[in-house]
Amino acid sequence: MKKGKVTGAKAIVKALEDQGVELIFGYPGGANLPFYDELARAPFRQVLARHEQGAAHMADAYARATGKVGVCTATSGPGATNLVTGIATAFMDSSALVAITGQVSRHLIGNDAFQEVDTTGITIPITKHNYLVQDGDELSRTVAEAFYLAGSARPGPVLIDVPKDVLLEQCTPGDPEPPQLEGYRPTLKGHPGQIKRAAAVIKAAERPVIIVGGGIRTQASYDSLIALAERHEIPVVSTLMGKGAFPNSHPLYLGLYGYHGRVAANTAITGADVIIGVATRGPVHRQHAALCPASQDRPHRHRPRRGRKEHPGPYPHRGRCRPHPGRAGRAAPGGIARRLGGAAPGEGEGTPPAGSRR
Repeated sequence: MKKGKVTGAKAIVKALEDQGVELIFGYPGGANLPFYDELARAPFRQVLARHEQGAAHMADAYARATGKVGVCTATSGPGATNLVTGIATAFMDSSALVAITGQVSRHLIGNDAFQEVDTTGITIPITKHNYLVQDGDELSRTVAEAFYLAGSARPGPVLIDVPKDVLLEQCTPGDPEPPQLEGYRPTLKGHPGQIKRAAAVIKAAERPVIIVGGGIRTQASYDSLIALAERHEIPVVSTLMGKGAFPNSHPLYLGLYGYHGRVAANTAITGADVIIGVATRGPVHRQHAALCPASQDRPHRHRPRRGRKEHPGPYPHRGRCRPHPGRAGRAAPGGIARRLGGAAPGEGEGTPPAGSRR
């Protein structure tokens, strides 16, 4: 081995270590055996799944439970295709995931070789981005970019497909540097003008409802959501992914809405004059939407199909779910409850009445 050179497999392990990886879930096979040889000496733990699909779901669950990027690996062909369900789940539920798959050697790609499939082509619709690495010197940079894309803005899965001969060839590992992706500039700060317009709409509303989605958990903005609901006494319903983001025992919580939702939640949505969508793609009832802020932006290479799934209302707002120091955080004494004849927080018993806005 030349001085300063390592195998591609070792370069990946070093790049994963630089990203602070603690666990990797996977199942070995012919095309990713060189990677597993290096994993045996890696400083982080590997979890052997009994099926590649299980490995993808484990990595997805790890990402949801810890807030970190989950990592899974599989071999080429059937190993990679078995990851598809888990990758699709992470994509639909906005879970940060990096999948590393083995691939046949470069000279065999496109020749119907044993256990060869177009892994990147198959996963285009269900990933934020994917890579087919054909130069070992690009491995360190690719891993760093994949983690950055998976965990930034709206989280999602990224796939890295690595041919077997790239795993075996000598390469120069790169130093960890913050990725600079041209054209990828997630919007993380709200637009002041939109915030003011949204605040005016909320203040004038008589039957507002907050719909909370799963994005609230990736930003750990529970307190901000509770403060918004209590300050203005606005009832809260949740999507399936948003369950648990607002206390079930809270008097303002009406439960899950939608096809499998509660009658109270669906009734509130149907009768609302303003719907405030927080950290969600947008209310199902588009005709009732007056405010549907998306919690995060999408990378520049996100598929247009996913973008069309959003249903922004007249006042869309991109940015993190955090309290805004401006006018949106101030409410008139008594808020909406006073206009409806109810007691404001801090008056009477000190909590919003259980029957308000229902």
